[in-house]
Order: sequence, then structure tokens, then C-alpha cells
Amino acid sequence: MRKTIAILLLFIGLITHAQSVRKYSNEFMNIGVDAAALGMSNAVTAFSGDVNSGYWNPAGLLQIEDSEAALMHASYFANIAQYDYAAYAKKIDDRSAWGVSLIRFGVDDILNTTQLIDSEGNIDYDRISLFSTADYGLTFSYARRPTLIEGLSYGVNAKVIRRVIGEFASSWGFGFDFGLQYENNDWHYGIMLRDITTTYNVWAIDEEKFNEIKDAVSGQNQEPPESTEITFPKAQLGISKKFDFHYDYTLLAAVNLNMQFAQTNDIISNSAFSIDPALGLEFGYTDLVFLRAGVGNFQNVEQIDGSTKVNFQPNIGLGFKYKGIQVDYALTDLGDQSAALYSNIFSVKVDLSIFR
Repeated sequence: MRKTIAILLLFIGLITHAQSVRKYSNEFMNIGVDAAALGMSNAVTAFSGDVNSGYWNPAGLLQIEDSEAALMHASYFANIAQYDYAAYAKKIDDRSAWGVSLIRFGVDDILNTTQLIDSEGNIDYDRISLFSTADYGLTFSYARRPTLIEGLSYGVNAKVIRRVIGEFASSWGFGFDFGLQYENNDWHYGIMLRDITTTYNVWAIDEEKFNEIKDAVSGQNQEPPESTEITFPKAQLGISKKFDFHYDYTLLAAVNLNMQFAQTNDIISNSAFSIDPALGLEFGYTDLVFLRAGVGNFQNVEQIDGSTKVNFQPNIGLGFKYKGIQVDYALTDLGDQSAALYSNIFSVKVDLSIFR
């Protein structure tokens, strides 16, 4: 080898996300936000009604009383990757609200060893540099309650996607989401259509940087990838109901059907679409303490012997709310039942009206 570069493999793996019409694109936008929702396995499409609705279903922003803010942090892959989220939402009037949120998923301080060996074949550690790879999702949300149908609300998201791989490549993407919520006799129904127009990412690749590494490993030459990628639409259908017991206790039960318009490993799948169900439960005491559990991500996973096994992801969570401040915790993939990695997630939500 002329140059020993572990980072080459990372770069090539990341840059191939720029290939056109890929099945998986902008996957960081599908991780989810808010430890309360994640503790219920994301089965919140029907009832989400706070600042985090800008992500889960923008129609739910109308349930905000004044203005709210939220923060979340999570670490993945043994703290190598950092996932951060911040959001703000405000009621405009009795029939409209708006919000904005920002997601960042990044790996920082990656060693760039593409120049480790100089032109004379000598190893020079001073030639090692650092770079970061990061994905950003900025979402602007608007929600409205029409006058013709009682209990109905709708919302729209406009998303700007920015992805950066050091100095090697970067992209911009744009897309839209649309959500509906309907309440009738204490039952809540929700529909969330993600990337309804498809979301396009257009990549710009630094040819000089690419040429420096593409021939770094003998026999591993890489052709420049395509400059565009597409995120296909997804649909999420939800239903929920809250039960009250003796005034102090509540039980919220929710079901989601997460649909992709492609054949996948979901337990319900054909050539036209696939469906992954999710179930979430939240037990509450005096709107102060919350205990949550959920199960989802049901996948048909092929085993070494060729057989198929259904894997699933159980999650649990705990929340505490006091005077407009809510702190939540979630442990995802309890017992390492699925192919996903377990994560400890914390989030905080604040009703900003308490400061007035």
C-alpha cells in the first residue's frame, strides 16, 4: 500500500450516500426526538401535542398553550457519534401555531491519515489532521385548525438538509412533510406523511480532495459517485386513547403503523409497501410522574443457517414534570433484542410562559 488510511474506508462509505435514488437517504432524520416519545417506541403520531410535534406531527403544535422549548442529547456507537436536537414553538392564535427545530448527527475529530506517508515513503505523524462529518436537519413548521371540521388540525413542515464530510464533500437538500390529527370522543387519530414531494440532496464533491485519496489503496480505485440522492416518502398512521382512573392515574395507549413504499425487512412487506407496527404505553400519576414502555421495529432478520427470525425493539422510559418543566429519560432496545444498539437518551421540555 502506498498509504495506510483507515479513514479512506470511512470516507468511501459515507460518500456513497450521494448515489442517486438510494433506498436509504437522510436516515438521521428517522432516529426520532424526545425521550418521552422514544420510550413509547415512537408511537406518538396521533396524540403528539407539544414543541416536539414539529418532528412527530406538526398538526399537534396547536395543543401548545403559549410557547415551549425542548433540548435532547444522545450518544451512539460507544460515544463516537453525537445526536443533538433543539426546538422552539409558539401559539399564534386559537387556530394557528408555528415552530422551528434543528437536528445534528455528527462524528467529530476523525483522524485524516491520507497524507501520513510522504512522497519518499516516510511516515510523518505531523501530517495527520482532524475533520468532522455531520448531518443537519432544520425544520420550519406551521399548524392550522380549519373552521369546517371540529376536532381536525393539519400541519406542514419545510425541511432544509445540510450534510458535510470534512472538506471532501457536502450537500444541500430540501423537502416537505404533511400531518393531520383528529380528535373524537377522546380518541385521537393521526397521519404523518414524510418527504411527500421526495427530498432531494445535491452533493458537491471536492475533486482535488477526492483525487488525493481515490488511489490511496492499490486496487481500490473509486469512481466519483453520482451527485444527487432522493429520500422517498413514508407514511405513519396512529391511533391513541387516554384512560383516567380515580382522577390521579392515567393510562395512555397508542399504536402506530409505520409504512414505507418499498419492500423491506418489515414483518408486513410486499413489492408495493411495507409496514412496521409500534405500540406505546404511558402510565401517569397526577400529571407529575410518568412511566413508559413501548415495542416496535419488528424486522424479519435472516439467520446464519438461512432461517428467518422476527426481531423487535423494546423501549422503556421515565418522566418527571413540575411547574412547566419536564425531564424525560429513555432506554432504547432494552435487552439488546434487535439489531439496533441500545442507547440512554435524556431530554428536557420547558413551558416558557412560567418565566413571565
